[in-house]
Amino acid sequence: MMGSIAIVERLAERLQALNWTMSTAESCTGGMVAANITKLAGSSAWFERGYVTYSNDAKQQDLNVNPQSLLQFGAVSEEVAGEMALGCLTKSKTNASLSVTGIAGPTGGSEKKPVGTVCFAWCINGKVYTKTTFFKGDREAIRVQACDYVLKTLLEHIDTVHD
Repeated sequence: MMGSIAIVERLAERLQALNWTMSTAESCTGGMVAANITKLAGSSAWFERGYVTYSNDAKQQDLNVNPQSLLQFGAVSEEVAGEMALGCLTKSKTNASLSVTGIAGPTGGSEKKPVGTVCFAWCINGKVYTKTTFFKGDREAIRVQACDYVLKTLLEHIDTVHD
């Protein structure tokens, strides 16, 4: 997998070519995705904002995640990731958004959702795509892999929608 900065450079080119903006909603990555985006000079031309919604209350208050979804599926679920991405896009009035929610460890995992479980969502002009992936490694390795994956996949979704 290519490093985050190379992904961000490609994403910047693509978003600017479309005259689009994007936003992020992060839980387990704690702002790492937004931090990687803003490492690139000029990102303010296409990056609107990032939400770090670590708690369930923050997910509900900042992104309009349904409390019932959190109870029924848990914060680490494609359902909640999808609501995070849609809420992020709606609140920020961007063309594209992404969300990340997962279990980076070393604790917090279960048999059903082990450490390394990360749920993602991407919202492109109101259409939501979700996926769950499992990463190996320590807390930092899981967070870095999740960051690279969510950005790379956003770029793929944008390319699919506009090719």
